[in-house]
Amino acid sequence: MPDDRLIAALDVPNALAGLELAQKLGDRVSFYKIGLGMLTSGGFALANELKQEHGKRIFLDMKLFDIGNTVENAVRGLAQFDMDFLTVHGDPHVVRAAKEGASGKDLKILAVTVLTSLDRADLDASLIKSGEIKELVLERAVNAFEAGADGVIASPQEASAIRALPESKGRLIVTPGVRPVGAALGDQKRVATPEMALANGADHIVVGRPIYSAENPASAAQAILDHLPKA
Repeated sequence: MPDDRLIAALDVPNALAGLELAQKLGDRVSFYKIGLGMLTSGGFALANELKQEHGKRIFLDMKLFDIGNTVENAVRGLAQFDMDFLTVHGDPHVVRAAKEGASGKDLKILAVTVLTSLDRADLDASLIKSGEIKELVLERAVNAFEAGADGVIASPQEASAIRALPESKGRLIVTPGVRPVGAALGDQKRVATPEMALANGADHIVVGRPIYSAENPASAAQAILDHLPKA
């Protein structure tokens, strides 16, 4: 059985490149993330193809944010396609609307706490209230769980603190910002290794550039899998 704790991010230019990458990765990877960057380049068609024809699990990283009615309607439309995970911003009104839209379906609603590419200076520029990022992440995680989120998106550095929350029992923690030892950080600022992320309480790790930018993506993915702790 493939280890679905690894989610490979298909952050490539278009659906054809995404399908080619998935074919290179083969049976090693069973779970894929498709985000906004590919949505306008055939990403949703690729998601359906990987799900329906190849039996892969799909994480739609849409980070939805709007008024409740709009979010609910958008999620209801997405939920009919039998995807696995969907991200929304962690504001309680957004989470509640998304859960209503996903009602009766298996689609898991994951709330974004604070993007892993942001630091305190970025939050200041966005007029986000003062305080350490870790504390803000914990507050947003609690609020999202109380609003019904099935899980949260958070950096590996905050995963252990979230897992320690009573409200996190039975909920998912998915961590982007994961970089194997020696990998370039790119635009990520709050990172950890795959092993550390899982040890900190993450259920799934999302890895993009270290796989898709590798000379041999299949070998890169296998190296990550080989270093994961036993499930």
